[in-house]
Amino acid sequence: MPENQTLDPVQTALTPQARFEEYLQSRGMRHTEQRRILVEHIFSHHEHFDAEQLIAQLPLKGQRGHVSRPTVYRTLAEFVDAGLLRKFELNGRAVYEHDYGYPAHDHLYCKQCQRLFEFESEELVDLRNRVARAHRFRVTGHRLTIYGICETCAQGQPRTRRKVDLI
Repeated sequence: MPENQTLDPVQTALTPQARFEEYLQSRGMRHTEQRRILVEHIFSHHEHFDAEQLIAQLPLKGQRGHVSRPTVYRTLAEFVDAGLLRKFELNGRAVYEHDYGYPAHDHLYCKQCQRLFEFESEELVDLRNRVARAHRFRVTGHRLTIYGICETCAQGQPRTRRKVDLI
């Protein structure tokens, strides 16, 4: 997938903000200013992020719109529980991405520059479904991350010369 291309959003009945308000109401929780700031910030653009990256993007303590570190971590867990975000492990850290209003997809991960590239593949879904049928397994979802080196990093890498190449 080209570097700046993202997948097309999926139509939803509610905005992420309205969906989160519905989630909070169903649990008798308050919709605080900090929660509003976080849902608006996260859903204003699409990117993969961890909690520390999110915190670095938010206003500092004492500035308008600041959200404390514990509130960020707690609210991220609520977003996952509400079905707004998907959490997955990547190199020992928790990474988040949009789930609500975003199509099912998989990732290519460059081990050198640590970028994630999203892709959709009907062939992969078909294979998954055939394997599941063969094992009488009901699929509820899947996650695939393919590790390697992206084209940009591969072009910048000097080729390792082996003795056999010198002949």
